[in-house]
Amino acid sequence: MTGKGQGFGFGLGKMKELAEAFKKAQQVQEGAKRLQEELEQMEIQGESGGGLVKVIVSGNQEPKRVEISPDALGEGAEVLSDLVTVAMKDAYNKSTATMRERMEDLTSGLELPGF
Repeated sequence: MTGKGQGFGFGLGKMKELAEAFKKAQQVQEGAKRLQEELEQMEIQGESGGGLVKVIVSGNQEPKRVEISPDALGEGAEVLSDLVTVAMKDAYNKSTATMRERMEDLTSGLELPGF
C-alpha cells in the first residue's frame, strides 16, 4: 500500500516545471510562426563582381529577382554565368546565416526540465 500523497512521483515542483516548459514551447512555436512570416518578407542580397550581378532572395531562400548590370553583359556568357552563380551562393549563405541567427534568438531561453 502506498503512502498518502505519493501519487505518480511528480511533486508540485515538477508539475510547475513541466507547465513552464509547455508555456515556453508554446511561446517558441508562436515566435517561429512570426519568424516565418518575417523571413518571407525579407530581402537578402547576394552579389558578385563588385555589384555587377545581384541576386535577391527572401529570408527563407525563395528567389525574388536577379539584377544584372549592363557592364556585366559585355563580359560574355561564361563570365556572366559565373557571376550569377557566385551571387546566388552569396545570397544563399547570407539567408542561411540570417535564418540560423533568428532561430537561435528564438530558442535561446528555452530550457526543458530533464533534458
